[in-house]
Amino acid sequence: MDPVTHGLIGATASQAFAKKEIFHAAAFTGFVSAILADLDIFLFSASDPLLNLEMHRQFTHSLIFIPVGALIATLLSYWFVKKHLTVKETYLYSLAGYATAGITDYFTSYGVQLFWPFTDQRFSLDIISVFDPAFTLGVIILTGMAFFKRKKLYAWYGLGWVMAYLTFGFVQQQRATRIAEEVASSRDHTITQLIVKPTIANQLLWSARYVADGQLYAVGIRLIPFSEPIIYEGEQVPILQWKEEFRAYRGTTLYQDIERFSKLSDGILIKHPDHENVIGDGRYSMLPTTLAPLWGIEIDTTRPSQHVEFGTYRDANPEVRQAFMDLLFGRGLH
Repeated sequence: MDPVTHGLIGATASQAFAKKEIFHAAAFTGFVSAILADLDIFLFSASDPLLNLEMHRQFTHSLIFIPVGALIATLLSYWFVKKHLTVKETYLYSLAGYATAGITDYFTSYGVQLFWPFTDQRFSLDIISVFDPAFTLGVIILTGMAFFKRKKLYAWYGLGWVMAYLTFGFVQQQRATRIAEEVASSRDHTITQLIVKPTIANQLLWSARYVADGQLYAVGIRLIPFSEPIIYEGEQVPILQWKEEFRAYRGTTLYQDIERFSKLSDGILIKHPDHENVIGDGRYSMLPTTLAPLWGIEIDTTRPSQHVEFGTYRDANPEVRQAFMDLLFGRGLH
């Protein structure tokens, strides 16, 4: 999730257990602790662009790291709250705030290494976008009311809002999953991999990507509660058989980087339609019906001993924004 929402949820978690006289200090501590985990974005290597992708949501988001992260947060925040909190209290509120970081990211996409270092597998539920203004607005209102009124009840209302919104997302995802499976079945496709997630900033327009017979298919699904769904036919492209295509480079840095990127992309690699020599993550695009990856790696076979370049290819031009709004409001072709 975005840093503001992270911090607010951390503050809410801390406020839920705080006494009235230390409410503000507890909220501050929880806020700082919750955003601390995302400082992993500063872990990078100029010579190895993929390192940042691998480190993001890694050990700082692991369940086993929570006590350590809370301790670091305590050391950082205690000097600001020592007039109101003891070291023990600061640690406990830091623990409550920091614990929300990896768990809330688990509900989004991309994946979190919750059980690092025992496994490097990424886990995600894909039931809420990394940025959802309706979700964040509810958290802002209820966390703010708890902060200014110094009442734990509003903090618990805030946590209730979080659970209710995530539950709604889960229900929406289950509906979208069933529809995607029905679409595949109507085409006589046998799904070998299926990813269903909300599009940016909402839980009404969903993106379904499935792999069948070596092809990646995109389907957009508009879901309004108590209304019939709208299905948008999307593009299809072949999954890149990179092991075969780059077998001559096995053992090189180039090959190893493609392998690393494939793992980060759940094996869903495709060639970018608009950028030559770019292999992209087929799970993400600007529209749920298109298959132009948002990011990817540039392949240079003339330099197999060097790391690949990582690039982003977001194109939010007016035409794309209008197309997105048409899909969201049911005006798209279907």
